[in-house]
Amino acid sequence: MSYIVETLGRLVEQTAFLNLTVGNLIMIAVACLFLYLAINRGFEPLLLVPIAFGMLLVNIYPDIMLSFEDSDNGTGGLLYYFYKLDEWSILPSLIFMGVGAMTDFRPLIANPKSFLLGAAAQFGIFAAYLGAMAMGFSDKAAAAIAIIGGADGPTSIFLCGKLQQTALLGPIAVAAYSYMALVPIIQPPIMKLLTTEKERKVKMEQLRPVSKLEAILFPIIVTVVVCLILPTTAPLVGMLMLGNLFRESGVVRQLTETASNALMYIVVILLGTSVGATTSAEAFLNLDTIKIVILGLIAFAFGTAAGVLLGKVMCYVTGGKVNPLIGSAGVSAVPMAARVSQKVGAEADPTNFLLMHAMGPNVAGVIGTAVVAGTFMAIFGVK
Repeated sequence: MSYIVETLGRLVEQTAFLNLTVGNLIMIAVACLFLYLAINRGFEPLLLVPIAFGMLLVNIYPDIMLSFEDSDNGTGGLLYYFYKLDEWSILPSLIFMGVGAMTDFRPLIANPKSFLLGAAAQFGIFAAYLGAMAMGFSDKAAAAIAIIGGADGPTSIFLCGKLQQTALLGPIAVAAYSYMALVPIIQPPIMKLLTTEKERKVKMEQLRPVSKLEAILFPIIVTVVVCLILPTTAPLVGMLMLGNLFRESGVVRQLTETASNALMYIVVILLGTSVGATTSAEAFLNLDTIKIVILGLIAFAFGTAAGVLLGKVMCYVTGGKVNPLIGSAGVSAVPMAARVSQKVGAEADPTNFLLMHAMGPNVAGVIGTAVVAGTFMAIFGVK
């Protein structure tokens, strides 16, 4: 009888119930909220489902993120090894290759002025950088936080790892991906506030056809120019352009399909669950996390506003040939931000089609955010 009682006692001790804290319960509730938003509301389910589930797992079983140094048997937890691929900047770079293979760069090639709108949207990053410094973060931590303003999760993770701010990786990555998912909610009010109905109804001329030679040369030229100026951007810009070269060359169909489908989704699973697993209650529930979430929202709002305002300037300069709404697509959330530009424009005029025009600034925003990350790395002497 005593043996049975003792055995049952050991089983009870092995359950997670006795080790759960109030913080763990809060994070489990947040994970369930993210799952609800992803599954029931369709907010970026490919990202939020694995992130939320990783969050759920680590707050029930913290040892799933146990490092091998802290383990009794020298073997780390499953998601710890996934996380090391984030820390080493492997998974963010592979995500960029998949994005390049999936994305048509021709709207940007056809309208190079889109680069200006993509650059304007990066203003939010620098606004957040100054705000983070004012809130007491170190210069490197401020830079890692500020990249959230580009609405680019992989770049946020990449820079966070390069600047050795891994203690902040969980809050930064979750904030970045959350704002990417919330693009359709956050952007429209800002876009409507800063534009008139007449401006939203502006119809843009059809983009010129782009030759196959131009489409092939573009990723090669961008890689050479950008990586010569900022070599530290090579992992991101290089993989982005390699993926696009796969797509446009037309001679490596198998590589294109693998990079844009199987490999992309495998990497999303590994990256999403490991990012979610960095959000233990101890790491996530603190004042710094609240500051990061607020700064990320401010940065994203500033970036959206800056893109729209430059769009208004271009509309005026061109005599009404540029719809300011496409400026909001200068953030890096591809293709969600471009779809939002199309949606808001169609609300003003159902016959207005802005999607392809908005894809230009959207692609430019991806390149721009990577360049800003490289600039921060150059400033801090990181190679």
